[in-house]
Amino acid sequence: MEEAGVRHYPGKPLRVYLFGTCLIDLFCPDAGIDAVRLLEREGIEVLFPADQTCCGQPAHSSGFPEQTRAVALAQLRLFPEPWPVIVPSGSCAGMMRHHYPKIFADEPRLLAEAMALAERIFELSEFLVHVAKVSLSDRGASVCVALHTSCAARREMATHLHARALLAQLPGVDVSLHEHESECCGFGGTFSLKHPAISSAMAADKVEALKETGAETFLSADCGCLLNLNHTLEKRGDTFRGQHLASFLWSRTNDEGSRR
Repeated sequence: MEEAGVRHYPGKPLRVYLFGTCLIDLFCPDAGIDAVRLLEREGIEVLFPADQTCCGQPAHSSGFPEQTRAVALAQLRLFPEPWPVIVPSGSCAGMMRHHYPKIFADEPRLLAEAMALAERIFELSEFLVHVAKVSLSDRGASVCVALHTSCAARREMATHLHARALLAQLPGVDVSLHEHESECCGFGGTFSLKHPAISSAMAADKVEALKETGAETFLSADCGCLLNLNHTLEKRGDTFRGQHLASFLWSRTNDEGSRR
């Protein structure tokens, strides 16, 4: 495990697992496919265990420990080989890496399994930067983008740093900062269902800050945030939209994207 907050990264592997997340599976499948494309282009074989479901974050954040444990236990043994597990969602990656060991803290055998899995969990952009060590070639026209970095993903997986490092490799992409970047979009899993008025107000603040940058689009590594913010924009009749970081990176760096 890391020392003093510094993670020690392995060498580039031949194979990885993909934990696709329930939201990407149900609502943003293109983001999952583009994540696979980015990994395969680096010569990495991607395996997708078909029995995977949710990471357990909704139950965990809602205060249901037994349900959380059941969901986490179902994922725990889906990745038997000692390969990295890539998660195209910072908040889900944070759940599996930082909270799974806590969930099984009182069960020594399962704790050992949870800690072993946690050490192999990588958020997608983190893996691309620090393990695959990608070198991206920009094939798109000049564009200004803004980042929504997700409060949980920033705090637990530092996705804002990894996303910026990847985008910095693209000379045609100007990243515009906004005043509310570190703040929550109001999604928070079940928070948006339990407190819709507060959630809507938070999302409104976020989209206004994103639009004020003058960016043509905004990017996020979390599908839940994208759903919340894009739905807020849709309800307003606004054409401004965000997209998953994986899809943006793929469209900018492959030959087909260069012709769009």
